[in-house]
Amino acid sequence: MSELIIQNAALLDLESGETVPASSVRVSGDRIVEVAPGSRITGAAPVLDAAGRTLMPGLIDAHVHAAVTTLDMPAMARRTASHIGIEAAGLLEAMLRRGFTTVRDAGGLDRGVTEALDAGLIKGPRVFRSGRVISQTGGHGDFDPVGRGDPHLCACHISSNWFAHVADGPDAVRRAVREELKNGAHQIKIMASGGISSPTDPLDTVQYTRDEIRAATSEAAARGTYVLAHAFAPEAIVQAVTAGVKSVEHGVFLDTASARVMAEHSAFLVPTLVVLEQLAEIGRRWGYPAPSLDKLQAVLSAGTNAIEIALDAGVRVGFGTDLLGESHPAQGRELLLRARVQSPLDVLRSATAVNADLLGRSGELGAVAPGALADLLLVSGNPLQDLSPLADSGAGIDLVMRGGEVVRSELS
Repeated sequence: MSELIIQNAALLDLESGETVPASSVRVSGDRIVEVAPGSRITGAAPVLDAAGRTLMPGLIDAHVHAAVTTLDMPAMARRTASHIGIEAAGLLEAMLRRGFTTVRDAGGLDRGVTEALDAGLIKGPRVFRSGRVISQTGGHGDFDPVGRGDPHLCACHISSNWFAHVADGPDAVRRAVREELKNGAHQIKIMASGGISSPTDPLDTVQYTRDEIRAATSEAAARGTYVLAHAFAPEAIVQAVTAGVKSVEHGVFLDTASARVMAEHSAFLVPTLVVLEQLAEIGRRWGYPAPSLDKLQAVLSAGTNAIEIALDAGVRVGFGTDLLGESHPAQGRELLLRARVQSPLDVLRSATAVNADLLGRSGELGAVAPGALADLLLVSGNPLQDLSPLADSGAGIDLVMRGGEVVRSELS
């Protein structure tokens, strides 16, 4: 089992909000086995001199779409699984190089890509995969165009595409969820409200009934996992959370009453500000559908307000980006956008310890501590004062380690 000692690092303590200079960490295999704040670790293992750089845990992005490889949605629907898989591999490797050592894919990623990651055939972050999303007919996961003659109805109440199972009724939802869990999904994603990318649903629609959502959450709980829900409108958020959803994605129209319900049910909010900015800036250039760009205008200014409301209510706020296709390189900008409403320390906590708790991996991810996975970054400067070194495509990250393996190094 290989070992490495990192010495002379400014250890970022996310619990206390301080950095401790002249610190050391010992890594053995894929785990951290010793942490020495303010002191030197000795031994026969190779030594890496951090030269005073900040040592911190790898970042966690709890809302990515590695399999959505272009903003041109009609073109996306025509791409083969092998084409998408090859492009997704490149996107995942870029995420890792930007310092995101763990991600939660929120819909669309094929099982084969994660198997290739696990086998070492491609490089990328640790992935928690949601598989196909679960959507009602005419919901946020239903991308079938309208106006093509007779509807395609079947007695099974489920139709599937590369991204979603369109399932109506509790029994159909239950079957769709079981299928994704059988296929290795780590958690389940449902669409509980309208969205921007889908063609036929207004943003404020409430999607799925309580019984349909409860079918999904009960099946997930039976397999020891949970459900995350795309939800914009307060009514959709309340219905999802009270039906057992653990994680609300986006939540841009969150209000005080719905935030209170989230806090009472210990639900997480995963905001995704950067995708709104990027779609507004580059969406038209890359063929993002015009009706979706029109919807976007209704939410551009709402995201930061939702975060403030959630924090005031005591909701745990994670970190996500939701970037699509050509906008993926802006992943790190979410850190700067979040810093408009949170301190750099709290932004980093969201992208490490809070997200680790959301994933059910507290103490193992998002931490520099004995027993934690050795997902580590060495960063120029002090991120508690300035997040820019992390935000500019990881330009200020001089070393990325994932599970004890150095996957990127700018050190001599």
